[in-house]
Amino acid sequence: MEIKNPGILSKTVRINRFLAMSGVTSRRKAEELILQGLVTINGKTVTDLATKVRPNFDNVSVENKVILLEQTKIYVVFNKPKDCITTTQDEKGRTTVFDYVRSKHRIFPVGRLDRNTTGVLLLTNDGDFAYQLMHPSYEIEKTYHVTLDKSLDTKDIKRVEGGIILEKKKTAKAKVTLYPKTHNRQFAITIHEGRNRQIRKMLEILGYDVEKLDRVSYGGITPKGIPRGGWRYLTNPEMRHLKKMFIKKNRNDD
Repeated sequence: MEIKNPGILSKTVRINRFLAMSGVTSRRKAEELILQGLVTINGKTVTDLATKVRPNFDNVSVENKVILLEQTKIYVVFNKPKDCITTTQDEKGRTTVFDYVRSKHRIFPVGRLDRNTTGVLLLTNDGDFAYQLMHPSYEIEKTYHVTLDKSLDTKDIKRVEGGIILEKKKTAKAKVTLYPKTHNRQFAITIHEGRNRQIRKMLEILGYDVEKLDRVSYGGITPKGIPRGGWRYLTNPEMRHLKKMFIKKNRNDD
């Protein structure tokens, strides 16, 4: 889906939001770039996240590269294949998502899938949209199809659903749905967190080897009809569905 958004040019916005809206990266990553002193406004380095920028007037650069605001917002769903890196470029020359998804607009992945994980990956140049999808407070559900090296024990199902201690912090509750006739080697797991390699680490702690991991849904968006390595724009109904979840969460927080 492509959406025109020219109105922002007349507004003053915080620098982290400007970078997110320009398609450089997500808002959270933009904050890291600012704090690292990699962002300048009119030639001066800024490290204060509250700094505001005039999109139609100020000269903004990241690591000496001038940043222009993307007026057209892009929303893409990609069916990621195995052995594909979720990054804009790879110093080792490995295949990245952008060897598959080609756009005249600068877009970035919403979160990450590790090299061996397949399935739904969303890409956009809308930093606010990406922020809401990734932030734990919005509790956007992600469902994965898991294949293990052995059957998942009943007691371990309860442990996964109740939460596992990872790096001194317990994971949020999850939901496990077993697939019939697979002897508990295959199942679906739904989470709303997005920690690094979370599902693999949770199961490894319990003594299992994850043979296959495929994300089959992200906030209700599925790869149905998209071949591995294929992509398409999000549809209007899909965008409305996602934005309804954001609105519902904001209302609940009021």
